[in-house]
Amino acid sequence: MVEVMYGPMQLLVIGFPNPDFHGQIRRALGSVMEKGIIRLIDLRFVWKDADGNIAAMEATQLSEEERMRFGAAVGGLIGLGAGGEEAARAGMEAGAMAAAERNYGMTEEDVRRVTDAIPNNSAAALILIEHLWAKNLKQALRDAGGFLIAQGMITPEALVAVGTAVREAAEAAEKEEEKKPMEAPAR
Repeated sequence: MVEVMYGPMQLLVIGFPNPDFHGQIRRALGSVMEKGIIRLIDLRFVWKDADGNIAAMEATQLSEEERMRFGAAVGGLIGLGAGGEEAARAGMEAGAMAAAERNYGMTEEDVRRVTDAIPNNSAAALILIEHLWAKNLKQALRDAGGFLIAQGMITPEALVAVGTAVREAAEAAEKEEEKKPMEAPAR
């Protein structure tokens, strides 16, 4: 089995109440794609109007051949984890077939669940990206014998929440300190 090196993948699902798009998202995505920072594996935008009617669009940077390779790689990895080498081969075939049907990131079921969850007069974007900037780092980590223990995304909102928790803990500690009786000085 030939290993194709991919960067880390990330799935983002973003809601837009009362969407008012003017191309700013397309320009921002285009900029980072042109710079080779990310590759757009799959993008689905879904809109729900006031009456609940749905419109959608999709995009990818993958060519037909890349879709097939990507689908085979993802299917093979899932198969390997599910049942070893034989399952990996079956997974590669299934993944390549899914990619041929343009299902190489998110299933129609995934899109339908998101569409059902958003209210009328809103939109959602499902974006599957590959972090190209991390491919060389990933290889260097592997070459050094490193393996993934955990990962996560730190957002500005998460940092604000951490700051709030620290402030609340400090205030609680101060209140506890104030409740303690004053000790007499040692003689």
